[in-house]
Amino acid sequence: MKSWNRMQDAVAVVLGVFAALSPIWLTTNDRAMWSLIVLGVLVALAGLAHMARPDMAVADYAMGVFGVLMFISPWVMNFHALEGAAWTAWVVGVLTVVVAVSAMPMMAARMHHGDHGVAAH
Repeated sequence: MKSWNRMQDAVAVVLGVFAALSPIWLTTNDRAMWSLIVLGVLVALAGLAHMARPDMAVADYAMGVFGVLMFISPWVMNFHALEGAAWTAWVVGVLTVVVAVSAMPMMAARMHHGDHGVAAH
């Protein structure tokens, strides 16, 4: 379970760094640039925090929230017309939520014990 969580944390860091650096090669406006930078840094920091303290479950929940915010940011910050920036936010947002949900303690415990939603008798 620990190596799987470590991999998820590393993926989160990579996703966050990618989003934060993406304004370098994407066409953005100020809202898109700062949304990608700030949310990307927060995702990467959540991954690093969970690497440093694997027992800190709040990092997984925070990562999930940051992923949702990243996903909705093109509409909220009105940069959905900038296709590259919008698609980056949508894809990184969805992947971040998937990583966060799969790393949450309940999901990780189920994967570790082979429980697939079947109640114990």
